[in-house]
Amino acid sequence: MTAGLDRTDIGAVVDAMYAMISGPAGPRDWSLQREIFHPESRQIRTGVDVAGRPWLKIMGREDYIADTTPFFAANDFHEIETARRIDVLGNMAHVWSAYEARRHPDDAEPERRGVNSIQLYRDGEGRWSIVAMIWDNERPGVSVQPF
Repeated sequence: MTAGLDRTDIGAVVDAMYAMISGPAGPRDWSLQREIFHPESRQIRTGVDVAGRPWLKIMGREDYIADTTPFFAANDFHEIETARRIDVLGNMAHVWSAYEARRHPDDAEPERRGVNSIQLYRDGEGRWSIVAMIWDNERPGVSVQPF
């Protein structure tokens, strides 16, 4: 387990997810992803094609690593959370998390903005794991709304 990560705190798990993907060009600490995402988790990227038709790409943990490693190796990328809403019922939680993506954290304007919809499960030890995460970016006709 990563030193200092309190998996009994939903916010800490979400913060760790952002820390895991953000940084200068180069490798990411995928051991953190394997810790905070359930082994059967899914990460789902959505978007629209050039004709405006919706598409999605569903990835397991290892698929996500394989899909994003080349991008992170070649690009500075910082995803910065701008708003969060957490709803909990029993052993499940849902987090709406608005973000801005930037090449450098100090850039005046983000490259893009969007929302991560994150579902978590609390195990018998009280630790939260991300079981599903789907995201979409702003584009004409679709904008991030306040939570």
